[in-house]
Amino acid sequence: MRTQIVHSGAGELSYEIRGIVDLAKKIEAHGVEIAWENIGDPIAKGHAVPAWIKDIIKRTIERDASFGYSPTRGVGEARRFIAQHRTAEGGTELRSQDILFFNGLGDAISIVYTYLNEGARILGPSPAYPTHSSAEGAHARQHHLTYMLDPARGWLPDVEDIRNKVRYNPTIAGILIINPDNPTGVVYPRAVLEEIVAIAREHDLFLISDEIYAHLAYGDEPFVSLAQVIGDVPGIAMRGLSKEIPWPGARCGWAEFYNTHADTDFARYAQTLYDAKMLEVCATTLPQMVLPQIYADARFAAHLAAQRAFYKRRAQTAQDIFAAVPGITVVKPQGAFYLAVVFNDGVLRDAQTLPIANDAVRALVEDAVADAPQDTRFVYYLLGATGVCTVPLSGFNSHLHGFRMTLLERDDARFRHICETIARAITDYVAAND
Repeated sequence: MRTQIVHSGAGELSYEIRGIVDLAKKIEAHGVEIAWENIGDPIAKGHAVPAWIKDIIKRTIERDASFGYSPTRGVGEARRFIAQHRTAEGGTELRSQDILFFNGLGDAISIVYTYLNEGARILGPSPAYPTHSSAEGAHARQHHLTYMLDPARGWLPDVEDIRNKVRYNPTIAGILIINPDNPTGVVYPRAVLEEIVAIAREHDLFLISDEIYAHLAYGDEPFVSLAQVIGDVPGIAMRGLSKEIPWPGARCGWAEFYNTHADTDFARYAQTLYDAKMLEVCATTLPQMVLPQIYADARFAAHLAAQRAFYKRRAQTAQDIFAAVPGITVVKPQGAFYLAVVFNDGVLRDAQTLPIANDAVRALVEDAVADAPQDTRFVYYLLGATGVCTVPLSGFNSHLHGFRMTLLERDDARFRHICETIARAITDYVAAND
């Protein structure tokens, strides 16, 4: 082209969660049954939306207003409900005018990073959720800045690492928290959150807390929202319907802005995000209209309790199976519906393989692993040899080698079989070429 049209941050855009699907589909075409453990879509794994929620949606869709535009900030009834609910939980007050709806959190994340000042950076966790890390890296035109989540400490963040990176990098304007975390399943203790808030306060930063799995914390550590600890520090909490209803296809998420009055720059930034959304007109109307009805229904609490109990059982089953496998570190998830497995140092080597009977599939895998990170190499051989499709941790902006799978499989026996298949594959892969 006469003029360069490629964005200088294009190389930072990566989403291995869906990227691996291309290879899996080619392998599937050769008769291999695929166990899709790569993506967090409860519907694809057979989770049904309760009939009473469908009834609410059916009644609402009879209203012509559900087909029209909503206000740019979002449907007033939905925003008022969220504000009242969050304020009742305790902590910093949330006003309805400080809530902005988006077409899913992917939309929110994109806009949040796109409209940051060009020189402002957001420090996020590693392993990182790639939508955040890619959007931040593309905005900055360089690799995403991260702090370490440590599997040796139950995936808790290294607060001293956060403190040092903030202290010595003046371009950092904010800190990202994902709580409960994807891909690790860690739930941040209140004390850790308070330390991060204190760092933000000391260095005049703002906070972003992705809380899409807020209602799916099922471990010993209770979920604590950003609103409960943020105090007077500016911040944005992100929530949505996709995981807990579950309704990922609704593409309905929202951002909650805290303490916009505390800093004029943050207030202007929040206004910029509203202005950017106004250019799109608004978010999808129907999910916003049903949100208060669903959340206020007496059956919703039981629905969430059943989901938490299900994922807690899955986490325990996976932990029991993988704990017996040498060469890996596994931390039982406390929230969300993912399990991250880390290979111990020195376990993976470039010559390791798994036997693949189908010549065409083996050729696909061997071509795909050329120059791939070591954990990607394992994940691709696992896919070709067993049909189990996971995601390498290197795809989560991590220096750790491992993989992420989901806890979504509905059938108990099939879930155990998938975990046992992966466990055997790890043992065989690690032993290869010893």
